[in-house]
Order: sequence, then structure tokens, then C-alpha cells
Amino acid sequence: MSSHTVNTPTKVTLSYPERMHFEAIARRATASQRDVFRARIVLLAARGYNNTQIGNRLSCTRKTARKWRNRYAESGRAGLADKPRPGRPPIYDDTTRAFVTAIACELPANHGLPLSRFSSADIHAEAAQELDPCPARSTIAAWLKQAAIRPWTVASWVTPRDPQFKQKAARVCDLYTGTWEDEPLTERDVIICADEKTGIQARSRRGSPPGPGKSVRIEHQYDRHGTTIYQAAFIVRSGSVVGHCVDRNTRANFETLVAEVMDDPICRNADRVFWIVDNGGAHHPATFRWWLKEKYPTAIGLHLPTGASWLNQIELYFSVMTRKSLTGESLYSVDAVEDRITGFEELWNSDPEPFKWTYTREDLMRLLERLPTID
Repeated sequence: MSSHTVNTPTKVTLSYPERMHFEAIARRATASQRDVFRARIVLLAARGYNNTQIGNRLSCTRKTARKWRNRYAESGRAGLADKPRPGRPPIYDDTTRAFVTAIACELPANHGLPLSRFSSADIHAEAAQELDPCPARSTIAAWLKQAAIRPWTVASWVTPRDPQFKQKAARVCDLYTGTWEDEPLTERDVIICADEKTGIQARSRRGSPPGPGKSVRIEHQYDRHGTTIYQAAFIVRSGSVVGHCVDRNTRANFETLVAEVMDDPICRNADRVFWIVDNGGAHHPATFRWWLKEKYPTAIGLHLPTGASWLNQIELYFSVMTRKSLTGESLYSVDAVEDRITGFEELWNSDPEPFKWTYTREDLMRLLERLPTID
């Protein structure tokens, strides 16, 4: 493949498959810059270019061109790979690293510290009491990053405490994905998600509008002018909302909301109307399902398990309504708040859109497998 003389560059000869290989690398948009550069040196060398000419063509030194030309001539494709670099020998052994990792995976209280979580500085301080020499704080931070350990972060969850959590939640997930008791829903079935948003405050404060390079500004301090309660029902398939503001979250007020929803043509013409609610007092499990079935024979009440309001789609609407209509606004009376809520509901219903629910029974089962259980 090659011959050496003092002044003559190493000769490189490529077979047809080899030439096709290197030309493909040189053209490939996803190839690394390093591989493209070395492939082009080999191709130019095979075309008879000397090292100076290759350096001028590729904007590199003659020494670099000679290096990769000779390495290919001696070892073929394998010669174009980077050789292992010895680097600096490690200062700390695996035992030291494991000791530091073990500290990071414990709670500070186990070490008698008045802390709720560790920082890399805290871990360094604890490790320094036992290790000599002790790794630097930056080294500890790098180790933790490599191991994807972040003891300074906190995630929260709600442990299922309802003994029938799985059964109750799975039925709701099935409804959202179009089945009930293993049978597909029909076009004449309606799903209603209902709840109340309590303690909505009327708050007044100073503010200023946005401008170029300037966001909306609101003063942190505010004056309170009372609260209201918003009871609402979300029709899952259409995305429309029926709601009203009340001064008390009572069963009677909620039953008025139910009557308004059931009087809607969508519900009047339905074969079945599924009502998904939580366990609040206005629709308590002990009375609501019985009353609903007695009053509306086509209605079926479903209560979510305790701690599962996140499965109620009305909560998504409440979140959108709060962020887009109330957050940061200055409202000087309860009437102004109620007008704003009603106005947003009308705006939403002018072009309603159902939420794209993707959470299934299978997702729920995987979640429950990960969560700890309560005896």
C-alpha cells in the first residue's frame, strides 16, 4: 500500500470500495468534522497530491497532512481512529467516589444536620470530615452530575390512600379513552367533568401594561375586596363549559348547576350522561349519586378517588381561566371578579375546544407501580 523515501510522500492507493467509502464520508452531512477532514486527506493523497498541496487545500499544516497520510498507509481505516490517550492518572479511587455518592443519597438529618437537603458544598463539608485528601467541591459536583444525582432538588407526590384508588381512577381513564365497562361509548354518550373553584379573591393593585422590552408589571401588595366561588361543568367531547358564581359552595347551588347542564340539548338527547366529580361536600359520595340517578335516570355519577382531582378535566379549564383571566389583574369588587369569570366563560364557549387527553389506564398502572403504598 505504501513505500517510504526521505523526500517523497508516502504513496496511497485506494481500491474502488475504499474510494467509495471515503467519498461517502466526505459528502455525508451527518459525519463528524474530524472524519470528513481525515477522509479528504486520504482522497487527496490517493489522487497524487503531496503533503504541502493537501495542507493548502484543507487549510492545515504539512505535518498534519503527513500524519494522517502515513497512518492510513500503515494501518488502513484503523489508522484514522484516535489513539487512546493516557491522561492524568486518577487521584481518587472508586471507594472515595462511592463514599461521596452515599452521602449524597442520604437525608441530612441522618448526619445530624439541621438541613432539609444537601448542596454540593454541604456534601463536601461532610466528606472532608472523613476523607484526607477530600475531593474538591467542583469534583464532587462533577461526580454527582455524571451520576444524575441532584440532592438539592425536591419532587412531591400524593400517595394513594383510597383503598379503591385503582378501580375508581381506571374507570375515569377508560371513559376518557372511549370505553365503559369494557364496551365502547356511543355518539349519544356524554361525559361531564364538574367541580368548584373556591376562594377566588377580588384583589386590587397597581399595574402597568407591557411595552418594547418591558413585561406587564404588577405590584406585589394588594387590597382584598372579598371572595367568590365558581362552580362549573366541562363537557368533554365538545369542550364547552357551563358554570355560575355563588357565595356558598352548597349542595343546593351545585344541584342548580346540574339542572342547567342536564337541560342542555346535548344532555337531553343523550343515552347516558357520566358525571365525574370529586368527594367535596356539594356532591358528597353518600348522597350525590343516589340523588342524580333519582332525578335524571340517564345520569351516572362517578366519584374520583381521594387525592385524584388531577384526573378531572375541569381542573384544566380552571387553570386556563385563572392564568388568562385573573392572574395579575386588578379587580375592585366581587361583582367585577364574577363578571370577569362569566366573560371568560362566554369567550371560551364562542370557540370551545376539547382537551387532548392522552393519559390511559396503562399509564395509571405504571404510576401506581412506582408509588409507595400506605398500609
